[in-house]
Amino acid sequence: MSKQLTKAEEQIMQVLWDLQEASVKEVLAKLPEPKPAYNTVSTIIRILENKEFVGHKPIGRGFVYHPVIEKETYSNQRLHKLMNGYFDGSFKSMVSFFVKENKMDVSELESILKEVNKDK
Repeated sequence: MSKQLTKAEEQIMQVLWDLQEASVKEVLAKLPEPKPAYNTVSTIIRILENKEFVGHKPIGRGFVYHPVIEKETYSNQRLHKLMNGYFDGSFKSMVSFFVKENKMDVSELESILKEVNKDK
């Protein structure tokens, strides 16, 4: 999967990932102000279906939409693209950059490493 989302598409995907299943109206309710028009959200969801990020099932006279791609899968793909595009594919360089830029101290880094190792 190498498809990229626009900012608006990603915002709607975040809502769908959180809700797992929602109508256009429910997605719209979760979006921050100023809210886009109902038709705008509906159009973006159809674009997400065409990109194969979202699926739907009929409910009454409308549809309920759900993510087809998991948030973790998309996040991982985006992270690899960032790493390859800006850090010559080096995870070490990318982490080093974020540690330096965010002025992270050793205890924070150790905490992150413990969390990562806990999941292995």
